[in-house]
Amino acid sequence: MEVRAVDKYIRISPRKARLVADMVKGKPVSDALSILEFTPKAISIYMYKLINSAVANASHKEGVDVDILYVKNVFIDQGQTL
Repeated sequence: MEVRAVDKYIRISPRKARLVADMVKGKPVSDALSILEFTPKAISIYMYKLINSAVANASHKEGVDVDILYVKNVFIDQGQTL
């Protein structure tokens, strides 16, 4: 079962955000949050909140064990430009 969380309109370039996204992709949630906590990039704050939101979404579904969740995929696309 997959759980999804979306964050839009973050004012950081996708190239910089993909560097951090590649670090957490495929990792267990606890490891991903630890990595993001000590990453000095600006996007790490937004990704930390986003992963916590996905875990909260998963906790509301029946039959999902929050302790064994992992980050399956992270999509970062370019948003609107000024």
